[in-house]
Parts: sequence; structure tokens; C-alpha cells
Amino acid sequence: MNNIIVFALTSSIELADEICAHLGVTRGKISVKHFADGEIIVEPEESVRGKHVFLVQSTCSPVSEHLMEVLIALDACKRASADYITVVMPYFGYARQDRKARPRQPITAKLVADLLQTAGANRLVTLDLHAPQIQGFFNVPIDDLTAVAMIGQYFRAKKFTEEIVIVSPDHGGATRARRLSEYIDNSTIAIIDKRRTQPNVAEAINLIGDVNNKIAIIVDDIVDTGGSLLGGVDMLYRNGAKEVYCACSHGILSGNALQRVHESRIKELVITNSIPLSPEKKAEPKIKQISIAYMLSKTIQAIQNHDPVSDIYNMFNDK
Repeated sequence: MNNIIVFALTSSIELADEICAHLGVTRGKISVKHFADGEIIVEPEESVRGKHVFLVQSTCSPVSEHLMEVLIALDACKRASADYITVVMPYFGYARQDRKARPRQPITAKLVADLLQTAGANRLVTLDLHAPQIQGFFNVPIDDLTAVAMIGQYFRAKKFTEEIVIVSPDHGGATRARRLSEYIDNSTIAIIDKRRTQPNVAEAINLIGDVNNKIAIIVDDIVDTGGSLLGGVDMLYRNGAKEVYCACSHGILSGNALQRVHESRIKELVITNSIPLSPEKKAEPKIKQISIAYMLSKTIQAIQNHDPVSDIYNMFNDK
């Protein structure tokens, strides 16, 4: 790993430090500064000439600012003669606008893909894209990792004796629920039929599948305001679920989401550290955070050594 350098931009410093600890390397020095008007300047403070640069940054809130940091860092590294630049973006912002659902809507997932490539990204590593087909927006290699294997390992460790049902909060997440079910023995799946009336607002209509007298685990890619997720939790309890757990790859937790989780009947909300949590959120006993740093470090090693990235999931399959 002598020819790599791992930089962390402002949203993912703790995560990058964990990654570097697993890799046995020192995090690269890079400065992110602002002019008086808010304009951003990013400067690597050590040579990147001829090296494979990994830029670690989740484009979480403030999304546009963190995205601009990545674009400017890419330009700086490219102009400083980096040999190859991989963007490690655990949370890919703007991914929820992945199609035209109504006339005159933008497709921002494609826009961001174009921006990253134009700025100089040679490869992207991300985690649980909102829609897997976003990979097709890129003309460079992309590794869309998933936290499902880690989530499965987490719940297997609980050694539930009751029947388990994996619940998708909508039709689009059925494949993710099926994959988690494969990691948890003797589990079935169910699907919540919901209608999205506007951004961040969804209404649970029907339940497809049986949750009566079972432990339910809702699995999704994102929890933002928590409104639709908690609506699904209430529906599961109304249909006889004994306990309801939730697992999401990206804990955005905007607005009063933390209060909603605290006051809800959720047993646990399991999220990864793709997005850093504030001290207040870390202190919430219902929120359990699992780290993706080891998985990302092994992904970096696999990319650098030209090994299959898909083999990494076997590390979490201890059935």
C-alpha cells in the first residue's frame, strides 16, 4: 500500500481515520478553506504525483457544499499529477432524484455523476445507492457496496428464538429485503405498500405478507425525516408484530427525526457511520451505529491489488 494516499474532506474525517487505521497508513494532509464569501479552496499538503489517491467524503448535509469540496479536490489532485483518483463516497447525495417522476423534473443523480467524472474521478466507491441503476450513469468503474451483510451479522448475533420477517418499506426495496433474508435463517419477507405524496412525505396503505406474532426488521437505504419509516412501524404493530427493528444504511435524520425515533415503538434503529452522527444522536439509546470502515479498507486493498471486491462480503457471513 506504499503508492496510495487517503485524504479525508470535512464530512468524513472520523471514518477516514478508521479506514487508515485498518490499512496501516497515515491519513494524507489536505486543507479545506473558505474565502470570505464562502468560496471553497482545497489544497493537498503533500505530493500526490504518480500516486493512487482515495478521497473520502460523504455528501451529507450541507450536501452542495460537501459535493463542491469533492469536485475541487478532484481538480486539485488531477492538476497535481495524481496517477489515479478514486472517490470513496459512502453516502451519494442527490441520488433520490434518479428519474423524471413528473414533467420538468431534473435527474440530479446523473448530473452529479457527470460532474464527478468531468472533475477527474477515475473510479467511485459508494454504499447502497438509492437506486442501483444509478451505476449506469457513470462511464468509469463504480463499486456500489452494500451494508446488508453487516446488518445480517448484527441481527444474527441477537440469536432471536421467535420467527423473523424482513420488511421492505416499499416495492422498490423488495430486493434488499430478500438479500437480508438470505443472511438470516428461517426468515420470511413482507412489503409495505405506500404512496409518496411529496418529497419526505409518504403514506402506508397496505401490508403484503404476514408479520403476526413475529419479530419484524424493516430494512431501507435511507432514513431522513423518519415519517414514512415510523408510519410503517405503526402498521406492523397494528398487524400483530411482537417487536419492530429498523436498519438503514444512511442515517440522515433530518429535522425532528431524532425525537420521532425516541418517542416511537422502534426497538432499535441500526445505521452505519456513512454519515457522521452528532453527539445528541449518538446518545440516543435506540440508535445503534455499526462501522463500515473495515469493509471500505478491504475494498481499497482489493482495488489496489486488483482483487475481486465481491469477496469482501464473505467476511460478514459467519452462519
